[in-house]
Amino acid sequence: MQEREIRNLIEQVREGQLPRRGFIQRMVALGLTAPMASMLLMNEGIAQTTTALPYKGTKRGGGGVLKLIWWQGAVHLNPHFAGGTKEQDATRIFYEALAGWDSEGNLIPMLATEIPSRANGGLSADGLSVTWKLKRGVTWHDGKPFTADDVVFTAKYAGDPATAATTIGTYKDIKVEKIDSHTVRVVFPKPTPFWAEPLVGSYGMILPQHVFADYIGAKSRENPANVKPVGTGPYKFVDFKPGDMLRAEAYANYHVANQPFFDALELKGGGDALSAARAVLQTGEFDFAWNLAVEDEILKRLEASGKGSLVFLVGSDIEFVSLNVTDPWKEVDGERASVKSRHPAFSDKAVREAMGLLIDRKGVVDFIYGRGGVATANFLNNPPRYRSPNTKFDFNIDKAGQILDAAGWKKGADGIRAKGDVKLKFVFQTSVSQPRQKTQAIIKDACTKAGIDLELKSVTAAVFFGSDAANPDTYQKFWADMQMYTTTMTQPDPQTFMEQWTTDQIAQKANKWASRNLVRWSNAEYDTTFKAAQVEFDGAKRAAQFIRMNDLLIGDGHVIPLFARPRPRGYALKLKPVLSAWDNDTWALGFWTRDA
Repeated sequence: MQEREIRNLIEQVREGQLPRRGFIQRMVALGLTAPMASMLLMNEGIAQTTTALPYKGTKRGGGGVLKLIWWQGAVHLNPHFAGGTKEQDATRIFYEALAGWDSEGNLIPMLATEIPSRANGGLSADGLSVTWKLKRGVTWHDGKPFTADDVVFTAKYAGDPATAATTIGTYKDIKVEKIDSHTVRVVFPKPTPFWAEPLVGSYGMILPQHVFADYIGAKSRENPANVKPVGTGPYKFVDFKPGDMLRAEAYANYHVANQPFFDALELKGGGDALSAARAVLQTGEFDFAWNLAVEDEILKRLEASGKGSLVFLVGSDIEFVSLNVTDPWKEVDGERASVKSRHPAFSDKAVREAMGLLIDRKGVVDFIYGRGGVATANFLNNPPRYRSPNTKFDFNIDKAGQILDAAGWKKGADGIRAKGDVKLKFVFQTSVSQPRQKTQAIIKDACTKAGIDLELKSVTAAVFFGSDAANPDTYQKFWADMQMYTTTMTQPDPQTFMEQWTTDQIAQKANKWASRNLVRWSNAEYDTTFKAAQVEFDGAKRAAQFIRMNDLLIGDGHVIPLFARPRPRGYALKLKPVLSAWDNDTWALGFWTRDA
């Protein structure tokens, strides 16, 4: 379909001749996702209809205790320090954004009264600003009123480099202005097609100014509220043992009528994915389990117990292997894996190409992950219009050996390849997880046959995904040659997701390893293309830019995608969770209920 035809359809929607749903269906048939079709209409000034969430409460409370299990336990409760999903999910219990993303990628107002659009005056015609109207009558859990001052402060807090927030990329270049006590305007430095990033979703949780004002900047890690949150959400903090148990109770003055349904909430952290799956699907001890990265055959057997069900949420999460750009075993100016160093083996592209051929993606999916994995050569896989057709993957041990031979990496008497005094011996780390250890073993076997020696390292998930600056084994430090984990895409636009590979996002000592480019990869064309995509309003051109970014990343070989990961979640048969692949699992906890 040509651009002119799309414009005609948009005008039909504007004039009421074509239902919004009909337009979205036409776009989906062309390969565009429902979330992006919806965003296209919003950018045209056509406000979305309010999505009806499934739970309409009749009274607050009465639901007893909601018992959740996250086998990676949160270690702090500050949403702007969240280095991974476990902290994002835990903090979203207490803190709210102005809006969140539902399962179809629609924006749902949370602390805002409505979603900005051209029709209601919220979106500027030049793409340089968006105005949000805030709900009145909202109070923080300590009884203080929520106002525009809190929103302005949150942007200032996260955008201050000294705060070292993981969300700094979202806030460092914008300005949030107070219009009145319950209206704010976000001002962008350039026309911005994806305006729904600041103050929205997992990167948009609002902090109380009166609790955090004395801890902005260099003192940010000293705030007691980092482990004792004061939010506006449906549940109020009771107790927290990092990495273990989090308890909360229903907030009696929550701003949504007849919410929440549950009287209290318990989130158990730690353990492993298999134990979590059993606790919901087999024993019924818990109501909901996060991220059941368990062999699919085992999940099917557990489901047969009849206590719970599984749902696979299709988004753009990706499991991948990283090959360190820097030297993790050498210190430069007192810093391991310094950006001033280069990895002695992976700096040779031939070695990276060989590693890509030594990973049996299809075998890992077929024999381990099943429904929970889709083998892919792309880092960015959804929405479909952003999926590159230019990449491919192959598993070929012989070809890998030929590439290494041609590049001068010869096998020694011990069977390990070397060139000069550099041997192809690598430490390969990941979190403790049975499927991941099996994946490591599959990769090690192929590498051994090709003359590469891998030392497999498994780190307890609470440590690996922790944010302790003193711990050498966190994935953020990446003090190993190779590592494997999943990164999540928490909104239906890839801008924030792909920002993690820009040079500005390189994790290093100077930013407390809080930034998201853990491989420390840098590419000038990637940076330029990303900046261009930030201001590109033509949908087709913007999609092409993100495809180009994916191709640059994959082509360089430091990032090797394994499989796209539909999110496997387990829930008790009577539980009615409200979930979305485009946001945190806890984004709409107030709407969760349970049948009698």
